This record gives sequence, C-alpha cells and structure tokens, in this order.
Amino acid sequence: MRFKRFLLIIGILFLTRITAQSTASKQVTKFVIEAPQLDTTKQIWVYLPKKYENFKKHYPVIYMHDAQNLFDNETSYVGEWKVDEYLDSLNNNESIIIGIEHGNEKRIDELTPYSHAEYGGGKGENYLSFIKHTLKPKIDSIYRTLPQPSNTTLFGSSLGGLISLYGVIKHSDTFGMAGLFSPAFWINPEIYKLVENTNIPKTSKFYFLVGTAEDESMVPNQIKMIELLKTKGVLEHHISNNIVKDGQHNEQFWSKHFGEAYQWLHNNAN
Repeated sequence: MRFKRFLLIIGILFLTRITAQSTASKQVTKFVIEAPQLDTTKQIWVYLPKKYENFKKHYPVIYMHDAQNLFDNETSYVGEWKVDEYLDSLNNNESIIIGIEHGNEKRIDELTPYSHAEYGGGKGENYLSFIKHTLKPKIDSIYRTLPQPSNTTLFGSSLGGLISLYGVIKHSDTFGMAGLFSPAFWINPEIYKLVENTNIPKTSKFYFLVGTAEDESMVPNQIKMIELLKTKGVLEHHISNNIVKDGQHNEQFWSKHFGEAYQWLHNNAN
C-alpha cells in the first residue's frame, strides 16, 4: 500500500500527462527565476486578485508547491486544483498566490527535508532557502505584499504538505501559516523530533486535511502531529483538523477542499 502511494505522489506527477487545452485564468502570469540554491531555474506562476490593479492595498501571500497542478489542465498531470477558478469566483479575493513548479524527477529532493534510506531526497532546506532568500524578496519587490510571517503561508499536498510544515517550524521568522493537505510525514518521520525540539511561536497556524481512504498511516500521523503541536503551545484555534471520510490521495480530493482551506487561512492572516 505504501509503495503504491509513493508511486502516486512521486511518479505519476511527471510520468503520465493529461492532454488538454489551457484553462488558466487571465489573472495568472508566469516568470522564470534563477534558483542558485538548487542549481537550476524555476518557473513561477502568479495569481493576482481581480481588483489588484484598481486598488493600492497590500496583500497576504500564499506560496504553493507543484504549480503545474494548481491552475491549468494543460500543464497538470493528474488534474488541476482549479485554484484560479475558485478565486475568480469570489467577490473579495484578497490574497496573492505564488505557485512554484516542482522539479519533475527532482521533486522528491526538493520537497523532503531529510534523506530517506530507500527513496533518497533531503534537499528541502535548499528549496526553502530559495523561497526565503531569492523568490520571496523578488515577489515583495514587484508586488504589493504584506511580507510579515503572519501574512505568509506555505501550502502543499503530500510531499508539499511535509515541506510546508517543516518550513513553518524551521523558518517561523518568514512563514507563519501552513496549508497541509495529506502531508507525507511517513517518508520523513524525523519531522516529529524537529517539532518536539523547536520553540514554536504561538502565532503559527496550521490547516490540516486528510482522507480516510488514503494509506492507513495517514490519519494517525496527522493526529499525532496535531497533538504534538498542541503540547508545544500552539493554540487550539490556530489548528484546523479536517479528516474526510473516503477522501483519497489525489488532486480531485485536494481541489474539492481548497476553498475551505483558503478561507480559513485567509481569515486567520493578520
């Protein structure tokens, strides 16, 4: 069961592509940036609120992983999250979304903070360093952002959930909130020890989502992490624990629940 789930989160993302026309909103643009921490370049997707050009206000920012799957069927491999469609439907969408494309065969390297004996990886710190020291300063210089940690979120699914939690714990001076869909804690159980040994700001906030039809370890692992966060002083109302009956480890599940997570994170930004 675990091996099948591993194939889903690692392999199918870049081995099997859906052929489709672009469905990206006109609010979405892209640019390419050097990522010296990863010795590569990264394509970045930017979603701006519909009213961005008409007002001079500043906005919270959500940094999301696996950008290929967020906005566009043409680039998605297993179906898009429809992030832009959801945000376009809102009368008052007041967040900037930054999507970071995964590195295809390097995805496991980028989104795991620790190396796994069988699957490798472990360059997540470099990936977060790219976001923190290269990408975020660029975004803050180009767009009208609220750059404080309390207005800066990391958001992802599976390995993206794992690295998002790690980022908020390890780099709380930059990231204050995390959206954690089906976080793959099983591949890096060292994450529990990190949380146990870290002083976590009481202002940190976490939105968790998992389905009961995922691997049998997923729900217990989420509950274990939430209980650990509470022992570290994270306030009860700063954690949203969502366990969905029959929810599966796939883009359709994550897409269906993106809106609920977005609203919680948006309403809890400062």
